[in-house]
Amino acid sequence: MAYLVFKDGTTFEGEAFGDWLKSDPSVTEYEVVFNTSMSGYQEMVTDLSYAGQILVLTQPQIGNYGWHHEENEADKTRLQGLIVRELSEGEGSLHAEGSLEDYCLRHSVRGLMGVDTRALTRYLRQFGTLPGVMVETQDVGLAFWADCQDRPEIKEKSEHWVYRSSVKEAYEIPGPGPLLALFDFGAKRNIIRHLQQRGFRIMVFPARSTAEEILKHRPSGLVLSNGPGDPGELPECVATVRSLYDKLPVLGICLGHQLLALAAGGETYKLPYGHRGGNHPVLDSRSGKATMTSQNHGYAVQEDSLKGSGFEVTLRNLNDGTVEGMEHEMYSILSVQFHPEGAPGPEENTEIFDRFKELVEKSLTRKGRA
Repeated sequence: MAYLVFKDGTTFEGEAFGDWLKSDPSVTEYEVVFNTSMSGYQEMVTDLSYAGQILVLTQPQIGNYGWHHEENEADKTRLQGLIVRELSEGEGSLHAEGSLEDYCLRHSVRGLMGVDTRALTRYLRQFGTLPGVMVETQDVGLAFWADCQDRPEIKEKSEHWVYRSSVKEAYEIPGPGPLLALFDFGAKRNIIRHLQQRGFRIMVFPARSTAEEILKHRPSGLVLSNGPGDPGELPECVATVRSLYDKLPVLGICLGHQLLALAAGGETYKLPYGHRGGNHPVLDSRSGKATMTSQNHGYAVQEDSLKGSGFEVTLRNLNDGTVEGMEHEMYSILSVQFHPEGAPGPEENTEIFDRFKELVEKSLTRKGRA
């Protein structure tokens, strides 16, 4: 048996799967979050926005269609734990190249199966996103939290998960059209695919890149990707975005959307238990059109803080009213809190990439570079 243990002593029991040997041998706390998507476990496990988290999947049967490497959202994972109700080997899938457990074994992901994920999700809904530890004995977990209470609250500042998820060096993806700079904070592969489908040439930049390093390549547009963690802990990235967003057409997605708000003087805040799933309704306040969106984030933009920033809120979440999209009154900037590429989730918002392409083309026409 193995266990997920929270600070208040609440414990969820399950059976270990995946890699409990090569993964971090020390007992370490990680944020526990849940996703309500009905399918797409492969895209979620390889979504770098889950870096440093333990992911609970509310769909009770996971692994049914095995593992197909082409559908990975990244060539690595930074997920620290996976919790499911029932784990399948996926032997019925014709295109499977392995199983979910195979992937977890190869990539040092600890897993728990046989967990009452319904009760666990209700616990997180009641108390909000909380840190938990995955351990092989309950006593070890309880002792860890007792030790945390006894020692002074001094915690070393570790490297932000964005820097552990981003590429280390810039690289180019060929294409026939204008050059885009993709600021990689943990970008999903399907964001890149949608940009490629629209003919762009793409230069991918690490999260530590400066504005000068990006501008020297003379890109025609800038994409700020998704990524993990608290945007407020990325002042260097915010400063770089602030230096760029008035110079190029910009598309911000998820974390990129939040960094744009911070760069303009806005604020972000942590949601009680985040938005993670493929069925979040979003309303366009101008057209009155509502769409279903795919989401994965724990922070949101504080709408009142945008006053005087030049940003207009154009999209809102119909469940809780949070900011889901912005456009700038002066500059060619479009940003969304959700994932227009889906993967997993609905694909009815991919037109956002078309709108961004139009912004880039108009900018090139004005500059005589079309």
